[in-house]
Amino acid sequence: MLRLINLSLLVLFPLAWFAPLMRAGLGLPLFSLDEISVISGLQSLWGTDVFLALLVTFFALFAPYMKTMGLALVHFDLLSPKVLPVLHGLGKLAMADIFLIALYITVAKGIGIGKIEVAWGLYLFTACILASLAISFLTERRLKTDPIVA
Repeated sequence: MLRLINLSLLVLFPLAWFAPLMRAGLGLPLFSLDEISVISGLQSLWGTDVFLALLVTFFALFAPYMKTMGLALVHFDLLSPKVLPVLHGLGKLAMADIFLIALYITVAKGIGIGKIEVAWGLYLFTACILASLAISFLTERRLKTDPIVA
């Protein structure tokens, strides 16, 4: 079951990257709110701050996806379970990205300039990260109790 859920994350993560995380704008009646996704946010960052864009690209895209692929390799006995601590670390880095997004939303709402609405993609992205963390902990626990079954 862990294998199937983990493999589903290989599809759900890219979907979450393109899904709207939030809608932001002036909030005036004649102006619509712009949808912001992980990908659209990264596109904006690449034009303004390349170093920050590299960091966010690693946290939001590479860390969670590498962790998911690593767990799949462990589940199919193609990678040693000894790499699980490294995979946990990648999961924590990915969770830092969710924290930053939540922090930005809180700060922007606190300033009171414009309007921000949380969209379904933020929940999907957060669920993918949390599911990945749970899968890695359950995999590690299962390997400790029964090293033959992954």
